[in-house]
Amino acid sequence: MYVAVKGGEKAIANAHALLAKRGRGETDAARIDHTQMRDQMGVLVARVMTEGSLYDPDLAAKALLQAQGDVLEAVTLLRSYRTTLPRFGHTVAIDTAGLPSERRVSATFKDLPGGQQLGATFDYTHRLLVDELETPDLPASDPVEEQSMPRVTDLLGIDALIEPDRPAEGWTDPDPADLTRQPTVYPMTRAARLQALSRGDEGFLLSLGYSTQRGFGNNHPFVGEVRVGQVEVELEIPELGHAVPIGRIEVTECQMVNQFVGSAEQAPQFTRGYGLTFGRAERKAMSMSLVDRALRREEFDERVVSPAQDEEFVISHADNVQATGFVEHLKLPHYVDFQAELGLIRRLRAEFDARHAEDSRPDDAAEQGVGS
Repeated sequence: MYVAVKGGEKAIANAHALLAKRGRGETDAARIDHTQMRDQMGVLVARVMTEGSLYDPDLAAKALLQAQGDVLEAVTLLRSYRTTLPRFGHTVAIDTAGLPSERRVSATFKDLPGGQQLGATFDYTHRLLVDELETPDLPASDPVEEQSMPRVTDLLGIDALIEPDRPAEGWTDPDPADLTRQPTVYPMTRAARLQALSRGDEGFLLSLGYSTQRGFGNNHPFVGEVRVGQVEVELEIPELGHAVPIGRIEVTECQMVNQFVGSAEQAPQFTRGYGLTFGRAERKAMSMSLVDRALRREEFDERVVSPAQDEEFVISHADNVQATGFVEHLKLPHYVDFQAELGLIRRLRAEFDARHAEDSRPDDAAEQGVGS
């Protein structure tokens, strides 16, 4: 496809130097440290970690600095680094049922066990630009006794008002596919789909999730619950015979309650959509849960009438690293391809002009008749 370009090595080196200079900015200003990026740009760092499939706030912050704020470039850097890391095993599935929430809101019940916690949110800000950011002094508050916070979906499940989160007794959870090591095969299991959606581009999933609410996916959702907090990660150690805690990570979980289904044999029940991301990423988790529900159309015998319900369309286009590579490769030399098409269109135009000239030439016989 490409042809060799001679003499380009010096130009590429100069381009790298210019890129570094642009990224540095004014030399009399202090350089941004990755710890500042990590602590003050937490939402951005969370997005890079989630779409990069690697939980490491420091590395995500460094990737953002190196990429000069280009999120997709930072995600690519983080995924590239991830491929160099050794693997020691699989952690036990994290238990978010008892997730101690820094933030926990529900749009379905006003008063629910454990209460609502607004936490850190942009939901109630005025969206007005300020000249300088200041850290406000938080008023002193009385210590609050920690309460149990059962999931809203578990409360609905007590009366069987929502589909169970797992099949009937006797079902065993199979090992999930690893999309980073195994090729994507359609149709996918829900676990594999959720993995792909978690790695997917936030903007793409947001648009698809929005489309389902506008009628292109038959979604009528309620936010059962959004939680943000830290959860413990455990690893099974064969020599010990039990799981061992290896650290804590911050996650955002969204349980979406969707329209109900039922039949002559089954009582009506609400259905579920699920989203889970690294760090503080509520918009991504909510979008993910909307698309997850739309992609479950086969389970509920729903017709595919919109893009958000088409598994292959969604999964094939959700990965921003693949999308970026395919779009940006167009900047690379395509001289041979273009010259081939240029030659073809010139020949076609020449044939067209010759045919047009032939059609517009007067008939000899008719011309003689007019002359007589």
